[in-house]
Amino acid sequence: MLFFKTNKLVNPRIHKILHWEHWPLLMFYIPNIPYAFAHGIVARNLVFYTAVNPGIRNSGIGSESKFKTLQILPNKYIPKSILHSGNKEIESTLRKLQQQKIEYPLIVKPDVGFRGLLVKKIENEHDLICYLNKYPVTIIIQEFMTHKNECGLFYYRHPNEKNGKVTSITLKEFLAVKGNGKQTVQELVFSDKRTFLYYDLIKNDPLIDWNFIPKIDERIKLSSIGNHSKGTKFINGNHLINTQLENSLNTLNHEVNGWFYGRLDVKYDTLEDLYNGNFKIIELNGILAEPTHIYDANKMTYWKALKTIRTHWKQLYRIARYNHKHNKIAYRRTIPFLKEMFALKAYSNRLKKLAKR
Repeated sequence: MLFFKTNKLVNPRIHKILHWEHWPLLMFYIPNIPYAFAHGIVARNLVFYTAVNPGIRNSGIGSESKFKTLQILPNKYIPKSILHSGNKEIESTLRKLQQQKIEYPLIVKPDVGFRGLLVKKIENEHDLICYLNKYPVTIIIQEFMTHKNECGLFYYRHPNEKNGKVTSITLKEFLAVKGNGKQTVQELVFSDKRTFLYYDLIKNDPLIDWNFIPKIDERIKLSSIGNHSKGTKFINGNHLINTQLENSLNTLNHEVNGWFYGRLDVKYDTLEDLYNGNFKIIELNGILAEPTHIYDANKMTYWKALKTIRTHWKQLYRIARYNHKHNKIAYRRTIPFLKEMFALKAYSNRLKKLAKR
């Protein structure tokens, strides 16, 4: 079978090493550290960036509560969500779901989390109870959005300017296979140059019928999580940026206190809806956010990706300096901040261990 042939010819680990879009996050940050360090020296504070988004804890460096961050947005943009504390009774959480009328399926994810760790679509109450028992950390439970499309919108606005800029649109193509009327889903996965890379992540998904033979051109979706590490393909959509979209995000931004820089991950049905601001925001990411169109290796080189990150960091620096000087936003003290980052690292390691259970 083709599935065996492909599996022998291409090793997923080797493939990811040879293709930079799959490289670890540090490979995009370590080369740019001297650039950030130089700005820190000029600002006389190595953690000057903590003044960029005063409405978000640490400006959104990764230690912030995703749930609390969403609350700074106007209600019309926010999916119905509740928070489950790791030490809270599950029965209380189930009652809240009923009160908020959040129905199955739903999405669960750590309130402080990274790169899709422990993000999962839950189909029923039994599976939710099992998930909450298995992962004793604070969890966001969010309604599952049925919009047709998902994208990432990177936006920034200088505090002394009325209008901001959209610098990145990342269209998301979820992990899927297309039928040919002959092969099973499993055979299609292993004969596709992208989906086979993520087989280990989806092989135990009970919702996937591996022996099913899709019709010609029938599309079988293998994941509902729009994260690059979960197999979602990021596509550069910057050609779609226009004045109408920027006006919509300017309107939104002026309704939010203390957010000047970051990425919105949104769900929408049509481009017209996106341009008119008719979308739901599933996450608001602050200064740790990336303009994720850089991961479209068909339109971007590794070196250009590094340059794009530096270009955004330059704006981050300008916003932080202005907020500090004119809006009297204090920089965090370096040593206490670093201690918090070490604690965050320990928490991240804990999540990784839990994910391996």
